[in-house]
Parts: sequence; C-alpha cells; structure tokens
Amino acid sequence: MVAENKILTAEQEAKLRQPIDEAVGAIQAQINDLRADGTDKVIDIQNSLDSLKRDKIYTAQEKEARAQELRTALEQAKTVEAKNKDAIAKLIAQAESYLKENYQGYYQAVAESCKLEKAQAEENYRQSVAALEKEHQTTVAKLTDAGEIKDEKYVHKNRLFDAKMKREKDLQQVKDRRHAAFDHKYHLIDLLRMSKFTFGESMAQKWENYQYTFNRRSFLLRNGLYIAIIIIFIALCIITPIVKGPNVQLLTVNNILNILQQASPRMFLALGVAGLILLAGTDLSIGRMVGMGMTAATIVMHQGINTGSVFGHIFDFTALPVLARVFLALLVCIVLCTVFTTIAGFFTAKFKMHPFISTMANMLVIFGLVTYSTKGVSFGAIDTTIPAMIIPRIGRFPTIILWAIAAVVVVWFIWNKTTFGKNLYAVGGNPEAASVSGISVFLVTVGAFIMAGILYGFGSWLECLRMTGSGSAAYGQGWEMDAIAACVVGGISFTGGIGKISGVVVGVFIFTALTYSLTTLGIDTNLQFVFSGIIILVAVMLDCLKYVQKK
Repeated sequence: MVAENKILTAEQEAKLRQPIDEAVGAIQAQINDLRADGTDKVIDIQNSLDSLKRDKIYTAQEKEARAQELRTALEQAKTVEAKNKDAIAKLIAQAESYLKENYQGYYQAVAESCKLEKAQAEENYRQSVAALEKEHQTTVAKLTDAGEIKDEKYVHKNRLFDAKMKREKDLQQVKDRRHAAFDHKYHLIDLLRMSKFTFGESMAQKWENYQYTFNRRSFLLRNGLYIAIIIIFIALCIITPIVKGPNVQLLTVNNILNILQQASPRMFLALGVAGLILLAGTDLSIGRMVGMGMTAATIVMHQGINTGSVFGHIFDFTALPVLARVFLALLVCIVLCTVFTTIAGFFTAKFKMHPFISTMANMLVIFGLVTYSTKGVSFGAIDTTIPAMIIPRIGRFPTIILWAIAAVVVVWFIWNKTTFGKNLYAVGGNPEAASVSGISVFLVTVGAFIMAGILYGFGSWLECLRMTGSGSAAYGQGWEMDAIAACVVGGISFTGGIGKISGVVVGVFIFTALTYSLTTLGIDTNLQFVFSGIIILVAVMLDCLKYVQKK
C-alpha cells in the first residue's frame, strides 16, 4: 500500500513539474524578448541571404540591392545581439542554477515511481499467469474430448501471449515515462542555449538514449559474434603460456605489430571485395589475382636478370632505376588486376550474370594463363633495397601499416562522400529502384569492379614488398575466402546495400589475429580452416537473422 502511494499519477507528476516549468518559462520569456530584435533577427536575415543567393528570379543588380539592405539590417541586429549578450547570459545562468537545485528532486520522484510501477507490472503479470494456469487446469480437468482439450490449450496459449503483451506494454510505458522526465531537462536547456550543450551533457544524453533504445536481441545479433571472438582470444591468451611455456605470450607489442603488418595487404583485398558484396555480389578470383600480381611485381623488381621466363621470354629490368621499377611494378599489378575485374564487371552488369560465375571464370583463366606462361615456377627474390625504401621499419613500427590506413581513408571517402559511393549503396539495396531514380546500374557495377581491381593490384604489390618477392601462380590460394570472410564478419551484408568501412577493418584484424594466434599456439593449418568456417557460418547466420528481423 505504501508502494502504491509512492506511484505518481500523470496529474501528480505534472503538478511536481509545474513550478519548474513556470520558473524556467518566465526566464525563457525574458530571454526571448531580448533575442527578438537580436539573435532571432540575425538568424532570419542570414537565412534570407542564403536564399537570395539561390534565387533566380532577380537580376544581378536587384540581388545586390536586396543583399545590401539585408547586410545593413544584419549589422543592426548584430549590434542589438551584442548589446543583450550579457543580460541573456545572466538569465541563462539563473535558469540553469534553478534547474540544478530543483530538477533532480522531480526526476528522482519520477524514477522512484517508475521503479515501483515496473515491479507492480511484473507482479500483475505473475498473478495473471497464475490465474490463467489455474483456470486452464480447472477447465481441462472437466473436459474429456481430445478436440476440446486441444482447443482449450490453444486458447490458453493465446491468453498467456496477451498477458505477456500487456506486460510489455506496461513496461514500455514506464520506460517512456522515465525517459521523458530525463529528457525534459535537456529540452529546457536546449531552448535556453539554442541547442548548445556541453560535452558532458551530450554524453549524458547519448548514454540515456542508448539505454532507452537498448534491445538485448538486437544487441546480440549485432555484437554476439564479436563477443564470442573476444572470449576466444582471451582463452587463447591464457592457454598459450600454459601450452608453449611462460615466455611465449600473445599480447605483446611485437605480436600486435606483426598482426597489423600481415593484415595490411589483406586490407586492400577486403576493401575491394567489400564494394562487390555491397552490390550483393562476390569475387572468387582474388587469390589468383594476388598470385598474378605477385608474379608480375617480382619479375619487374627482380634482383638481377630473371631466371624464369614468361611465354619463353626472359625479362631484364635492371637497366631501369630502382624507383622506376617499383612504380612500374605497381602500374603493371593495377593494370592486370583491373583488366580482369573490368571483364568480370562487364559480364555481370551487361548480361545480369551472377558475380559467382563471372569471377569464377576469371579465377580459372588467370590461374591457367599465369601457370602456363611461367611453367608454375617461383621467380625468387626482389631487389633487397626496395622493401627498405618503400615500407621501411621505423624502430619496430612497420610503415606498411600506413599504406593500409591510407587505403581505408580513401575508400571510406569514396563510399561516404562521393556520388558514386551513394549510388553504390542505392544499387546494392535495390537496383530496380536505383535505375528508376536515374542511376546507371551498369556503370556503378562496372565501377565497383574497377575499384576492386585497383585495390587488388595495390594489395598484391604490397604483399610482394612484404615477402620480398617469391611470386608464383600458386601464391594467394584461398585468400579470396579470407577477404570475403573478413567482410562478412565485419557486417557487410550479402543482402546488399548494408555495411561500413569500419566493419571491414575489424573483420580483417579479427581473421588475421585469429590465424596468427592459432599458428603461435601450434594448431594445425587444417584445423584453422575449421575455426574460420565456423566463424563464417555464424556470421552469415546472424546476418540472415538481422535481415529477417528487418523484413
């Protein structure tokens, strides 16, 4: 009974808040009067000036005359604004001081009321369920016909569901009420300061909004896989010293830098295929393109005359300056990879061919050509001075990481700040609607494949520098799975039109770190494929669940 007395009705809550609204409202009215001929006019005149610039019904002379009038009025308004600035600041401080002294008492009363309402809603639900169960048992005991019993069970199930829905509704109303009480304070501050909040106030609002909108099922769908992987890494960090000895630790600076170094070339590949997955496609030829790019780059940057031949011809680039060979190797890698991705993109866009088929054909053609032309041999090492020139180590820091960071920044800019990027999301989400909106689905699709080819070329060139050569047709086998898996784990949805660059980055780091950790622990390579397969399966399952929930 005491608890019920502490539960506020809507009228009681409004009565508690009334003095606050009246006190702050009176101050706000004074502020509004002071702003009327100052700040408010400044904003209106600035909007008028902006509109005048876009307006095409006036001549240049009329625009200039009108603009001059507005600028004169603006200066007068700014003078009034400056004159009233101190008085407004004093009134705002007065209102904030009042809120600080009085608002918390109101909010605590509402929060306590909501806590009791929540407990009451739970108790009402338990009582309803108990009553329904008792009624159900009584009714079933009187029935003898199997059909009637089945109908009664169906009715009982629906009643339980209704009781659950009522509980959810009651709890949501309690949640809304507490949130509204919290938010009202910031609404008053918003009016006082004209939407200017301190960092602490902004963070408090974000945290409150996160709590208010938090949904456990959605949270687990979004982050469940990451939580599981973090638990796996923690377990690996604990197990490794036990199995390999106390001197072997996973979380060391050297290991982290090695993981980042290995991840850097793979980042280019994942960023490339991410654009294709965004279009609800994929690319099975990535690994073979890496092999082709590695082979081409090794031939151009080879230490001395090449010992192997291409279609029977032995290349010698030693006459070129070292820097020229480096950039020539990069250009060759980009051109070769882009040519093949453009072909796949053309067939995909022109003939509505699924990327699985067009890129699989690419994979076979590339592997066949490179293997036949080079007889499958490895071309040895590149000039030893090149890696130190392009990706040197500064102390223990491998600068190859900076190349990956640059790629992430560039691709993020393309995806988020260019028309092509916006069209990429539009075509991936709904190609028919994008086409009706005037977007060329053909050009966007081919453009995505071209961008992927450029990134593959960069990635294979960087991998050649990291490994100091050793290019062969077989190099890169299986890398397409790693790149695709990294994108899927990072939240790039196969349904199309959904994904962020940050997700790709996280996905690449997860897979590289997992492989590195399992290798350090001494896990057989074949078993590592099992781990990767399970992670991919779970990632796609969660993606499908999110898609079904959205639908």
